[in-house]
Amino acid sequence: MPNSDKQDIPAIEIRGVSFAYPGSEISVLQEASLTLKRGTFAAIAGGNGSGKSTLCKLFNGLIPNYYSGDFEGTVHVCGVPAEGHTVAQLSRMVGYVYQDFENQLVRPTVFDEACFAPLNYGLSDYRLMASKALDLCGLSDLRDRYVWELSGGQKHLLALAGALSLEPEVLIVDEPVAQLDPQHARQVYEVLRRLNRDHGKTVIVIEHHADFIAEYCHEVCLMESGRVLWQRPTAEALNSLDDLDRLGIQPPEVTRAAAVLREMDNARTQSDPRSSLPDRRSAGRHAAQRLPITMDEAVAHFTTFMQSGNGNLHPSPARIPASDPDHAGLSGSSSNEVIRLQDASLHYRALRRARHQVLHALNLTLFEGERIALVGNNGAGKSSLLKLVAGVARPQSGSVTVLGQDTRSVSLEQLSSGVTLVFQNPEDMFIEDSVEAEVSHCLRRRAYPNIEASVANMLRAFRLEELRQRDARLLSGGQQRRVSLAIGAAIRPEIMLLDEPTANLDLSTREELLGALEELSEHVRTVVIATHDMQLVSRWATRVVVMHQGEVVGDGTPDEIFADRELTRRAGIAPTQTAQLSADLGIRPLCRTPEELAKRIAERMWGSPNERADRPSGNLTHKEAEEHAARSQLV
Repeated sequence: MPNSDKQDIPAIEIRGVSFAYPGSEISVLQEASLTLKRGTFAAIAGGNGSGKSTLCKLFNGLIPNYYSGDFEGTVHVCGVPAEGHTVAQLSRMVGYVYQDFENQLVRPTVFDEACFAPLNYGLSDYRLMASKALDLCGLSDLRDRYVWELSGGQKHLLALAGALSLEPEVLIVDEPVAQLDPQHARQVYEVLRRLNRDHGKTVIVIEHHADFIAEYCHEVCLMESGRVLWQRPTAEALNSLDDLDRLGIQPPEVTRAAAVLREMDNARTQSDPRSSLPDRRSAGRHAAQRLPITMDEAVAHFTTFMQSGNGNLHPSPARIPASDPDHAGLSGSSSNEVIRLQDASLHYRALRRARHQVLHALNLTLFEGERIALVGNNGAGKSSLLKLVAGVARPQSGSVTVLGQDTRSVSLEQLSSGVTLVFQNPEDMFIEDSVEAEVSHCLRRRAYPNIEASVANMLRAFRLEELRQRDARLLSGGQQRRVSLAIGAAIRPEIMLLDEPTANLDLSTREELLGALEELSEHVRTVVIATHDMQLVSRWATRVVVMHQGEVVGDGTPDEIFADRELTRRAGIAPTQTAQLSADLGIRPLCRTPEELAKRIAERMWGSPNERADRPSGNLTHKEAEEHAARSQLV
């Protein structure tokens, strides 16, 4: 087939597909239809449970060839009907990197893993195919390393190399950055961009992070209740704020800030009796113009807007008052220590080395009422620190004291009555055959009172009521995350340790998580979260502990940490778009939310509401009206 004719055949084409998993009466997909052209870089977006992962399992034949539920409709992959072709046959055309990517790594070394797929197909040039895949993913120098020695980002790239080793035309990556630090997340996306741009691969990502969608994707397919609601170019998609908000999907922070400022500008223009008619018409025009979606667009956008009103600029406050609700910390924090690490070290045995040091003589004291965020790149030691505090691991030297107890002298069961650790991989917590049984398991084992009421409260708080009889292992990644949080919160511990709690969560579920933590504040004395989610850090944390190579390299408020660019670079973390944009625009202290950023810009442009109210009223002079009408508007 000539290349031109081949290029006209869609990479993916599905028509009228409905599907329900075995044992479920609810269809996860409901007459879904979608066409993706070859060479596109597409994002599949939607709320948790909308059917994103299920939709993509159509593309390599897992549905209906492996998951044999109720299936209707047609699926074509690169012009080949999925019906009548096995998963093995389709995998030559479609590579898939799963959400839990570490589970698809099955060989001991990097090169062995890259060889696995072509070797099992009996391909004689399997070594060459493996080498090409490793080279595409930038892993050639690591070919002789053991898989367990790799960082999280390197493991993700290795899973990608394994999928590429069969030289597929289509590559699907489920939640590429969910468990990666910002540095490794960008590395993965740069590899995907190179595969798409330089090698012509069709790339499909399932993604919640709109900032990565904005920078890398060509188009967005939005899912709602098992249907493809629409398919739009990225700029148009991320400006569809009503749909995104309704489905709990967060647009880029810079887009949200611009939208809030546009609303404020429109309200000011429409309500100010001194506004001229040209101003009103201009406000109506720019209301329909698109908002910035990337940092580069946002800097240019806000700089132009602020320069357009130089004559009315008001100085930004030197400091935000401590009572400002946007910067308020957790009330009730005290000097009562609940966790203390003294020269605590942790290591494990390695094959090639006698000992691999994970944590190096840590000294850290955490206090009652604090909201602590542990941040740092993959492999920095965040999860290991949580395991020390939970008693899952014991220090080889030094000591760890939790709620007055030395973790070396009390049993794990005794310690767990006051400390709950919610694992990074939700499925590690599942041992029952239904969601309801998972949430109630610990309560029943320990004979807690009012078990039914507690379970009902957790199911309601984490939107699990309709899933109560489902096997948690068969749920989507976001749904599994909600189940694990419900399990951890059910016993109402004094200390909660959460490892990447917002990974795979949509906006509405993240808000529910924050709300649940607020509700538990009367019972939970201290919360420690290991996270790569800088939005969560900015909005929630009162204290940020930065880790790098098993050591604490930074400790302060979110403002102090984000303002230290050398520290964030060294530790592989990144400030939020809001904090970065605040810095680029010269606004200090750094803003924590898009709404706060818009408010601060508005105050610099037009003064505070009280200052605007004190200005003389009445119509503008003809000269003033002309100057105001000529001023460039928010676009």
